[in-house]
Amino acid sequence: MKAYPFQHKNPTSGLTTASEGMELRDWFAGLAMQGLQISKPSTDDYYIAKYAYKLADEMIQQREVKEVSHE
Repeated sequence: MKAYPFQHKNPTSGLTTASEGMELRDWFAGLAMQGLQISKPSTDDYYIAKYAYKLADEMIQQREVKEVSHE
């Protein structure tokens, strides 16, 4: 799943380009990483990145559970 897909029309050429956006997992990990860096500023960067993706995976899993329960 993608986050923030967009289209951009160049004002000079009039050409439109599209971007699929970034992976939702990467977006969630970036948000989690910000909180982790603030709460544990002296923590190893590798740990922060690894844990941020673990949290992102959990967020995606919870979204899927919620979507299934509404059907």
